[in-house]
Amino acid sequence: MPYTLADVAAYLTQVPAWFLATSVDDQPHVRPFSFAVVENDKLWFVTARGKDVYDELQLNPRFELSAWRPGSPWVIVRGTAVFAEPSPATRQAGFEHMVALGEDHTRADDGLLVFFYVSDGFAKLCEITGHEEGFAL
Repeated sequence: MPYTLADVAAYLTQVPAWFLATSVDDQPHVRPFSFAVVENDKLWFVTARGKDVYDELQLNPRFELSAWRPGSPWVIVRGTAVFAEPSPATRQAGFEHMVALGEDHTRADDGLLVFFYVSDGFAKLCEITGHEEGFAL
């Protein structure tokens, strides 16, 4: 069965956290993320201004992420981060998610939350047997 963008988003939202890596000045940086949503055939994420990941993606927008759920293949997504304004519904969902994590935001449009989507993306699901299924996002 071929995998889809919706499958990747569902996978990422079914694990407590997945890990996104950036690279600046030949130094990789990895941190947990947990918000993903599909809107207008794009995979969107949220972070906040002032976080290292925001600054790093401004310097080098290329990233890679990986997640694993026991009993399933693991997923790898790579692409370029494009910061843009999502729909009001996605902005609200991202706000609620970040507040639930304990971040201090007073409203969805507080100016601190920033959203980015995957451009030039590629995903693959990898099995322990070595079988991989990759596809463009």
